[in-house]
Amino acid sequence: MDSQKEALQRIITTLANKNEELHNFIETLSHSLAGVQVNSTQVVSDLEEEFDTLFSILDEMKESMTNTIKQEQVRKSHELQNQLTQSTNALESAEELLEFANNALDIKDDDEFAKAAKQIKDRVTMAPAFRLTMKPKATDSMTHLMVDFSQERQLLQNLIFLPVPRAPEIDAQDCLVVDNTVTVVWRMPAEDNKIDHYILEYRKTNHEGLPRVKDERAWEVVDNIKTTEYTLTGLRFDSKYMNVRVRACNKAAAGDYSDPVTLETRAFIFSFESASSHLNLKVEDGSVEWDPQGGKGLESKIKGKENKGRSGTPSPKRASTVRSPAVRGGRDRFTGESYTVLGDMSMDCGQHYWEVRALKDCKSYSIGVAFKNLGKFDQLGKTNTSWCIHVNNWLQTSFAAKHNNKAKSLDVTMPEQIGVYCDLDGGQLSFYNAESKQLLHTFKTKFGQPVVPAFMVWCGGLTLATGLQVPSAVRSFQKTENGIGGSSSSLNSMAQ
Repeated sequence: MDSQKEALQRIITTLANKNEELHNFIETLSHSLAGVQVNSTQVVSDLEEEFDTLFSILDEMKESMTNTIKQEQVRKSHELQNQLTQSTNALESAEELLEFANNALDIKDDDEFAKAAKQIKDRVTMAPAFRLTMKPKATDSMTHLMVDFSQERQLLQNLIFLPVPRAPEIDAQDCLVVDNTVTVVWRMPAEDNKIDHYILEYRKTNHEGLPRVKDERAWEVVDNIKTTEYTLTGLRFDSKYMNVRVRACNKAAAGDYSDPVTLETRAFIFSFESASSHLNLKVEDGSVEWDPQGGKGLESKIKGKENKGRSGTPSPKRASTVRSPAVRGGRDRFTGESYTVLGDMSMDCGQHYWEVRALKDCKSYSIGVAFKNLGKFDQLGKTNTSWCIHVNNWLQTSFAAKHNNKAKSLDVTMPEQIGVYCDLDGGQLSFYNAESKQLLHTFKTKFGQPVVPAFMVWCGGLTLATGLQVPSAVRSFQKTENGIGGSSSSLNSMAQ
């Protein structure tokens, strides 16, 4: 009986799933059916608009060419009419002169005849009939203004609907991932001058290899790209990879997507480890700020317990170092004047880069790396397990590199934003002006164990930028100027 119920239950489940599939399929069909009606109406409207535009262009051309013919008619008529008037006047003058000459033949007096003959000779010399060009200045032909539309007519007769564009092809080797930008390059499998634009889609992912049909992140769209190349900028590389795909569009339709390509976009991502930071540091997202009131309420409770049953007031120094795990948790990791907060990710190999900006009027701060076993009272740069550059704007400004309680003054302009480059494999820690990529200082060392980003702040604050690739300028600098940190040899170390 139980087995039959289980079998029936499986059948019911299967039918329910199939029922849901059919419902979804019916919805898809209904949506597609409605889409066919809407899209066909839209296509007819677009086609009518295209033909109306063509008719409008032909009408404009007809009007323009007709005006040209009319202007030519006026010009030729004017020139021929002028010639006709001049010839008519010349003919009248010639006829008058001819009549005068005929009459002169009847003169009997020799003196009178000589006088008449001279007049006739003078008038013949000046007669307009002998100065006129006996050739029309214009012809009656207008055929040179006629247009031959035979080729255009054939083209129009061969009009066909635009085909669906083919899928573009992306070659991962042609694409470029550098300086937190991704340049995608593609090509069309065949020459097509009817392509109007391209649509690029991309999404971040942590899955290597072929893109998955469904991923935890949605595709982002860049539309109306006119070339076969596009650069994505302003990216934060908070995933290991990026999927990209492209489709071509003409005025009729969008084609299929290209085969997706997966590009590697690895970068070092970390945050401040707020749970273990000094009590006087307020940590929020990518920022840390000095908070002089940070442990005040807690210290009052601790003082009250210590003073119960005895006289005297404990020293502030002792009160600030009393452990109370039940209340403070990990916030006693650093205490005293070690106003320190570490990164929540460690590094044991590879090259990593991040940037730090000090808030305005920050009095004192340190930026560097340290072993995870940094002591609770230790200050960055004062132990052999921490390396940093220290900025002091209190009373007298100083800018120095520190390690193992040794300091080297840096004779460079203090930048607003500092880039940190940590090469665990090459054994060096470099600091750069994040804007100009000018080298500030390099530690040469062999890290014997994993390190974590480390920060110390007093009277001010820092903001952190991670998810950054090692800048190409820094990579080039490291390749061509490896060992340039020799100027800081006094702080070079062997850390085992």
